[in-house]
Amino acid sequence: MQTGETKALLALEDGKIFEGRSFTGHCESTGEVVFNTSMSGYQEILTDPSYCGQMVTMTYPLIGNYGINDEDVESNRIQVEALLVKEYQEYPSNWRSQMTLGDYLKASDIPGIEGIDTRALTRHIRLQGAMKAAISTMDLDPDSLVERARQAPDMIGRDLVKEVTTSDPMFWKDGRPVPLDGGIDKFQWPERDRLYRVVAMDYGVKFNILRSLEKRGCTILLMPASTESKAIDRLDPDGLFLSNGPGDPAAVTYAVDAIRGQIGKRPVFGICLGHQLMGLALGGKTFKLKFGHRGGNQPVKDLSTGKVEITSQNHGFCVDMESLKDQDVELTHINLNDNTLEGLKHRKHPLFSVQYHPEASPGPRDASYLFDRFVEMMGKD
Repeated sequence: MQTGETKALLALEDGKIFEGRSFTGHCESTGEVVFNTSMSGYQEILTDPSYCGQMVTMTYPLIGNYGINDEDVESNRIQVEALLVKEYQEYPSNWRSQMTLGDYLKASDIPGIEGIDTRALTRHIRLQGAMKAAISTMDLDPDSLVERARQAPDMIGRDLVKEVTTSDPMFWKDGRPVPLDGGIDKFQWPERDRLYRVVAMDYGVKFNILRSLEKRGCTILLMPASTESKAIDRLDPDGLFLSNGPGDPAAVTYAVDAIRGQIGKRPVFGICLGHQLMGLALGGKTFKLKFGHRGGNQPVKDLSTGKVEITSQNHGFCVDMESLKDQDVELTHINLNDNTLEGLKHRKHPLFSVQYHPEASPGPRDASYLFDRFVEMMGKD
């Protein structure tokens, strides 16, 4: 064991047990255990609100080697329930590093577990599906931990958006969300020093999405997920953005209602959970994938061009393409691994959405055109 490590057990709800060691001290946690196939980007993964309620297993075996810095974050805090790795690198080496991964997790009381057989765990999830789990360094009784895993909340039917959305409207400025002077009642859009005014619905938005919009001349107002359609109308933005986020989209009924009320009024662009909510607003249904798509190497085909994009993804639910009966809804992208729906648009109204994350750019710029498309739509209004 490395200095400060403590024995830990990971118990899955189906009774499977994995042994490991905590590199963050004594800890306990429950959540849905999933895996991510990315070789890097663990800091972005940790701070991605879409991982709320989940324990993340990294399939790449060496994690922590380049440390942590203040810039590579996707939100203002760590969002995962735990990080599971094969081998933790205690001594990072990178000119941008400001602290170790272990210290970063400890500061937020998030368990970091190493020594897990991540290949076996990943294979088990692929075969049996993502499932609830419990971690502990104090309760090392396998039967007790399995029962705790089974008692953890189910992901299906769970609204996690309310746990990650902003509680108050925020203005995106200098790379960070900042409170409004005087609140939303006194809010006025700044003079048009930028081209477009965008209301971004915060279902758990990643900062790099907002950076991508800002680079393209957008002034961005972040609104709580509970914002109603009539409140968006009062703000009268040039475009509406629907963000990523965690949990079951079918449970976020208030967001679906608001989106339905905006269809046809202004350009709308959705990513990830925003795409799923768009599908629901258009009359479709969603379902839970067996183990989800999480990583930086998912191949997606653009049906209009035949081109294949290498995409970054993080989702456990999907829109059922067979449920979209509206003839004006066009399917635009599919996942080449399992042929699930990855994108849609409307033939009459200026709206479109994708399941994957164009801001993450593992291609590296395969999908950046989607932000340009949104800006072009606003320019036509």
